[in-house]
Amino acid sequence: MFSLPVKPLTAFTSLSSKPLNPPKCCKSQPQIERGLSFDVGDTFFRHESSTGRDLGVLSAAIYKKSHNALRVLDAMCGCGIRSMRYLVEADADFVLANDANHECGGVISGNLEKADREKKRWVVKHSDANRVLTECYLERDFFDLIDVDSFGSESSYLRAAMCAVKLDGLLYVTSTDGYSSGGHRPEHTLAAYGAYVKHMPYSNEIGLRMLIGGAVREASVLGYQVVPLFSYYSYHGPVFRAMLQIRRGKYPNKRHYSFISYCIQCGNSQAFSWGELGQMRCSCNNVPGSLIVSGPLWTGPLHSASFLTEMLNLAEQWGWTSNKTGKHLETLLKLMIDESDPVLPFGYIRLDEEGYAACRSHIASNAIKTNCPMVDCVRLVKELQQCPDTDCGRMKRIGKKPVLVASPYGRWKDEESPVHATDNTGPSAGYLNSPKLNDG
Repeated sequence: MFSLPVKPLTAFTSLSSKPLNPPKCCKSQPQIERGLSFDVGDTFFRHESSTGRDLGVLSAAIYKKSHNALRVLDAMCGCGIRSMRYLVEADADFVLANDANHECGGVISGNLEKADREKKRWVVKHSDANRVLTECYLERDFFDLIDVDSFGSESSYLRAAMCAVKLDGLLYVTSTDGYSSGGHRPEHTLAAYGAYVKHMPYSNEIGLRMLIGGAVREASVLGYQVVPLFSYYSYHGPVFRAMLQIRRGKYPNKRHYSFISYCIQCGNSQAFSWGELGQMRCSCNNVPGSLIVSGPLWTGPLHSASFLTEMLNLAEQWGWTSNKTGKHLETLLKLMIDESDPVLPFGYIRLDEEGYAACRSHIASNAIKTNCPMVDCVRLVKELQQCPDTDCGRMKRIGKKPVLVASPYGRWKDEESPVHATDNTGPSAGYLNSPKLNDG
């Protein structure tokens, strides 16, 4: 016979023997965002994330207008400000606000009551996000928009979220793992997103493409495809967010899901399909070791120009582009619209040259994206350095700072030195020692 140890009984303590203190999350910390007053208590809250919430609300409102319905699942709602804004600003018919922390229920409910005192349009749950998403799928309780504001490189929710969202619905995904997108943990990105990511000079853009690529992989298993409506990078965190539309049908021949290379010799970047594996070479040489390759990643457009135009028009109608904060949102949306040009590939930065597609980048404010080969970019810069101001009348200055060329983190040393990448994964960048450029 086996004898099991008996756990000693804990002595009963009367409730009256200790003073009852309210939970920490009941501490009032009032905030205001877009005119809405709410409490954050001791929940995790970042004011810097308000732009991401603005983009989510605009997307939700556009969806509601076109589909005449909007049911939102906020899988990791924190204090509930996103859920509150979906109710008030996007006029959601129903919002399920979930957060695993039971102690914050009072803060969440208090905020949502301000939006709907009758409590008919919202429900608060406290459970693991994957469990809530799976339960919704099993109960066939599908949502028009699912917002998952996760932390780190947590990607386990992707499949459950895609099962719980309606076809043609929206999935707002997140990553905050800038260290991995910088190529410092390729085994980790392989496990989380199915992509082996190495250090490349435009790591912040790689972070967005890694996140979308992971969603593409999960959607393909389910027989779906994802269409990025917009992708957003912010330095705080850092934060990578993408609004994806879930559609039926797989991408043909792995379209837009392939490999990205960066040549350490000439600075050129290009995409390689699955069929080109083992045949990767840069046009500047025939040395395989000159290429740094990451993937598979999303290699298609990061945004939909038509959808972003609708977002910009709606933001103007709501008066969100009139003040200082609004100007930032307006500038961001216009940059994203410019970035939507399908001719623009990933990672190219250059001085604007007539005949090439080029635009500013929202990911790095001092960067320019283009389809001009890096060799020609360097040649143009040398010409500009030797060009007198009187001969460069068509060129414009952007402030007094020198301008970046070659990559978001490339540095120009001198006319005889090649452009090379620094080991920097933050929002700052190296600059070219010439202020003359065409900002287009």
